[in-house]
Amino acid sequence: MSRVTFSIPDELLLALKATPEVLASRIRLAAAVKLYEMGQLSSGAAAQLAGVPKPYFLSHLADYGVNTFDLTEEELTHDLKNA
Repeated sequence: MSRVTFSIPDELLLALKATPEVLASRIRLAAAVKLYEMGQLSSGAAAQLAGVPKPYFLSHLADYGVNTFDLTEEELTHDLKNA
């Protein structure tokens, strides 16, 4: 597994009232949602990137203004086969 790291100014952590761990989780989820919205990741892959179960990921898309059921026919077929 690869690791991506970047620096966050301490002032942002204070402004967001978040620990580095909490902010990292929030950033991972936000990035996963955006990549899903752009069609670059499937919902399953985006959930994996976010480090959360797929149902959790799908249930939080609305928090970011992203349609939960905007799946392609291929994704729906894949999900049905794996149900």
